[in-house]
Amino acid sequence: MDTFAFIIHPIHPKRDVSRKFPLLGRILSERQIDFFSAFFPPVYISEITGIVSAASGKEIKGWFVACPLTPRRMLELPEWWVYRKIIQTGRLAERLGAQMLGLGAFTSVVGDGGVTVARALDVPVTTGDAYTVAVAVEALEEAARQMGLTPSQTTAAVLGATGAIGRAAAALLARRVGEVYLIGRQRQALEALQPEIRQRGGQARLRISTDPADLRHAQLILTVTSALDAVVEPQHLQPGSVVCDVARPRDVSAQVAAVRDDVLVIDGGMVEVPGPVDFHFDFGFPPGKAYACMAETMVLALEGRFEDYTVGKQFPLAKVEEIARLAQKHGFRLSGFRSFEKPVSAAHIARVRERAQQRTTGRRR
Repeated sequence: MDTFAFIIHPIHPKRDVSRKFPLLGRILSERQIDFFSAFFPPVYISEITGIVSAASGKEIKGWFVACPLTPRRMLELPEWWVYRKIIQTGRLAERLGAQMLGLGAFTSVVGDGGVTVARALDVPVTTGDAYTVAVAVEALEEAARQMGLTPSQTTAAVLGATGAIGRAAAALLARRVGEVYLIGRQRQALEALQPEIRQRGGQARLRISTDPADLRHAQLILTVTSALDAVVEPQHLQPGSVVCDVARPRDVSAQVAAVRDDVLVIDGGMVEVPGPVDFHFDFGFPPGKAYACMAETMVLALEGRFEDYTVGKQFPLAKVEEIARLAQKHGFRLSGFRSFEKPVSAAHIARVRERAQQRTTGRRR
């Protein structure tokens, strides 16, 4: 049986540590978890069983392994220290027998986006970014349609546009909408991104900004920064807009959910995994569902593609298209929406759409 492993790590320190170590999660403060995470060894979490290809009937198994570092520690510690922890976790995966390794959350972002980690390990590595882009854009477009928007007639914005996921998503959206705002921290990097998007076939009008407030110009928003704290606030959004938050920790402030009942916020696309999958660990999703980055690792194992796949700060859109095609072949598919880790119903979307129409009409009077 072909195998894989996927690296997770504590995003919300107390809550996530409690999932595996309830006592530690209860007695340690967030600051203590942050501090001790630098010295804790990699952790075996669980075995993953029951993933079966819809195309071939092939079954694979895998493992969750955890790098103990929190996002804050990954940004505070020297880069070599963070690499060492991730590589140690990868070696645990190798000892378990993994033939493919996926990097989750900040382990895929730190440094050079998996290149150094891949060079240090015998097992091939992927960040999962290609399928993350494919699913996020698909989810954004589907949510837009349910909100009564026609994607080709909208303005989109990508917050965190110069990162690996952001630049690929921006290029893909620029093929599908009329205008794209590229928003990031460094204007020079954003200016350099524009010709790249043109070379990748993007025809939309492009605008650049270093101010998240310019999100107010967009109806479709994909946000994927590496910020530790929320960067999208209620005043940044226009009524009727759709926001797909791919970042972990999340980019969208909880205040948006509390006070903006006229915008639709969805978490990065949730994927249905083929077969009677059992993760033997609760990472916050309903049974049988996974993050797209996890799913990319599984798809490659089902396909027998044991090679470094999506690594580095830039990757061709051909990989996004290929992994989406392979995922569909094996039976992976977008599976509903979640917002702030809660299911989004059709009734909820209808209410958001109605409130948006009311407020838009009220502004015009």
